[in-house]
Amino acid sequence: MAVRLYVGNLPYNITQSRLQEIFSPFGALGEVTVISDKFSGRSKGFGFVEFEDAEAAKSAIEKMNGADLDGRNIIVNEARPKEERPAGGGRSFGGR
Repeated sequence: MAVRLYVGNLPYNITQSRLQEIFSPFGALGEVTVISDKFSGRSKGFGFVEFEDAEAAKSAIEKMNGADLDGRNIIVNEARPKEERPAGGGRSFGGR
C-alpha cells in the first residue's frame, strides 16, 4: 500500500526531479509533487512524496524530518487526507 508524505519548509527553488533525487535512496517512489503557485509558477515551499512501501516511508520520515536542505530544516511527516471543501465561493449576498 502506498504511503504519501508531506514535505514542508522546502527551498523555493526546489524542483520535482530534485525532490525525487533526495527521497529515492529510501525506496521505490510513486508520485512526487512540488506544489506551485498557479500564477507565478514558483514553488510554495511544500510538496508530497509517495512511497510504495510503508517501511521505506517510515525510514524517510525518521532520517529526513528536520534535515538541512539548502539551509532550511525540512519537515517530513505522513500526509493527512485532503479535506473536502464546500463548492462555491462561500459568499452570501443577502436578500436584495
